Amino acid sequence: MDPLPRLRKICLALPESSERLSHGAPAFFVREKKVFTMYTVAAYAEPGPAIWCPAPPGAQAELVDAEPERFFVPPYVGHRGWLGVRLDVDLDWSEIDGIVRDAFRLVAPKKVSALLD
Repeated sequence: MDPLPRLRKICLALPESSERLSHGAPAFFVREKKVFTMYTVAAYAEPGPAIWCPAPPGAQAELVDAEPERFFVPPYVGHRGWLGVRLDVDLDWSEIDGIVRDAFRLVAPKKVSALLD
């Protein structure tokens, strides 16, 4: 089952979010400026569909160390703390929703982020 439609629903439900291609992949932006989630399908050596998104400080290392079969350091943006999340494993969509919301809060302007509260 293709995870993109469900991911799209989560991302586009967030305030002032939009979708467009970025580097050939569907990406989700806040105020059409800052990416908060990028969807890839084995584009950069991932074994299957995955998302890349900014993560709170320390979360990337903690998650990758705890569950390397689900989480990874994505190329190009991993050094900035972004998290890679595999979508071809047994998924907990409420966890994916939380990861996406955390990413959104990290890049959204304060007034937009406050709309989630």
